[in-house]
Amino acid sequence: MGNGLQITGVDFVTLPAKDIEESKRFYGEVLGLPFVKGWGTMPAAEYQAGNLTIAIMEPSAFGQELRPHAVPLALQVPDVAAARAELEARGVAFVTDVIDSGTCHQAIFLDPAGNALDLHHKYG
Repeated sequence: MGNGLQITGVDFVTLPAKDIEESKRFYGEVLGLPFVKGWGTMPAAEYQAGNLTIAIMEPSAFGQELRPHAVPLALQVPDVAAARAELEARGVAFVTDVIDSGTCHQAIFLDPAGNALDLHHKYG
């Protein structure tokens, strides 16, 4: 194989938004993620989750269909139960109980567009 292709990292992960303003409120205020930047006049914004940038965007503005992610994006937290309680107090409904896999705790919820997100803590 040649050495022309050199992938050095991931710049961001994109999640579709049904309503960009509702998603911006959710990621910025409910989840408390720091805002990174908007995409000019396009209905999209980026938020920082530790070492991962999450870009939310309205797919229709980019010629795509809204298809929420059914498998979760795992958000690392120090204590799943405490983080879940905090989000429930902010009105977030979870679609699972706290799951203990034997190596991690996790709890799955949905963002306003129906994307699956997961509070996750690896303990094993």
